[in-house]
Amino acid sequence: MGASGPVRLDGPWTHRDVAANGARFHIAELGEGPLVLLLHGFPQFWWTWRHQLTALADAGFRAVAMDLRGVGGSDRTPRGYDPANLALDVTGVIRSLGEPDAALVGHDLGGYLAWTAAVMRPKLVRRLVVSSMPHPRRWRSSMLSDFAQTRAGSYVWGFQRPWVPERQLVAEEGALVGRLLHDWAGPRTPGFPDDATVDIYRRAMCIPSTAHCSIEPYRWMVRSLARPDGIQFNRRMKLPVRVPTLHLHGSLDPAVRTRSAAGSGEYVEAPYRWRLFDGLGHFPHEEDPIGFSAELISWLKDPEPDR
Repeated sequence: MGASGPVRLDGPWTHRDVAANGARFHIAELGEGPLVLLLHGFPQFWWTWRHQLTALADAGFRAVAMDLRGVGGSDRTPRGYDPANLALDVTGVIRSLGEPDAALVGHDLGGYLAWTAAVMRPKLVRRLVVSSMPHPRRWRSSMLSDFAQTRAGSYVWGFQRPWVPERQLVAEEGALVGRLLHDWAGPRTPGFPDDATVDIYRRAMCIPSTAHCSIEPYRWMVRSLARPDGIQFNRRMKLPVRVPTLHLHGSLDPAVRTRSAAGSGEYVEAPYRWRLFDGLGHFPHEEDPIGFSAELISWLKDPEPDR
């Protein structure tokens, strides 16, 4: 671990805070060029993109990885964890960075928010890249109607209990975080996650209030299913994504089934490319960082990405 604590880990990148949407967000940035904003998923924080930060910077991009609200070095606010507000965090950070737009790259929950931001603020999203997460409407229908996905996403249902999930996440210095990383990774890369990587994620989850804030978005997703705000959000997400979209997925992802993610292209009225990584699990950007980064950069540099 670097000298800067469990979140501001040392590397070629620069750490700083930016204000957006009424909160303060920690970012790590590297490189110059068109902005690529990287959004982490659960149970991680900005550091999940360490390989892509350097690869994107070397390829001529301004790569920025942010900590989502309530995680890592960002503010832990008492509320604001619904996807519409979290997506406004993301677009607010783009504006705070002084950029007209960004290519959004999101994994897991970050992917859910990237889909949302592309619908809510299309002028701020130049291109969209989503890994290991279906379109929100596809996620909703899969969780409600596909028994296999309901079972695969059992952790989401478990999060609905009060207090218990938070205590489980921080028990034994975050041991559950390590188990989730191992359980959700694919068999092709037995080296991920190694002990040092697991230790970093465990330490970050054990920062006070992080476990609670990490769980709140998933509580909203389920508890809002029958509420007016959830129904309104689902209706709003009928609006098509109108920016070129790259959709990446590990073929052996045990948390989000391939069948659940495939088909998200029906919500995209723009060039859409679906790429399946054979033998990888839920974390393709960490399980095969070279392959993932090559696919990402090739597509970002393609002036006319195919359909």
